[in-house]
Amino acid sequence: MEELVENVYEDGQKISPSLPEGVKNYLIDIDGTVGEDIPNEEPERMATAEAFPDAIRTINSWYDQGHRICFFTARTEDHREVTEQWLLEKGFRYHTLLMGKPRGGNYHWIDNHVVRATRYSDKFTDMVKKKVEIQVFDE
Repeated sequence: MEELVENVYEDGQKISPSLPEGVKNYLIDIDGTVGEDIPNEEPERMATAEAFPDAIRTINSWYDQGHRICFFTARTEDHREVTEQWLLEKGFRYHTLLMGKPRGGNYHWIDNHVVRATRYSDKFTDMVKKKVEIQVFDE
């Protein structure tokens, strides 16, 4: 795993470190994103949930490219063991697992770092920048 890069202000005072150029931190939800959507109220289903094969391939590819993979889930700490076992059994490679993400969606992330969001919708694939053509009309 890549080490963090130390950053400083012009006066030499340290600030938060960053990832090396080209390395991304992927924060990835679990339920409904990389596998079947299982609510916290039905934890008995978590161990047997289906994983999406395209999610496993894509995430493991990012991992192999040196990016950091963090699963960020609304599952609670009580679900950590079953979640870690499920990720292992399904073959997901990752660095960290954060539990207790707020439930309900409609997230608005505020940060001092660049944040990009991609909404999962029916197929988990590499993210591709689409070329957008802008037409300008004179009035």
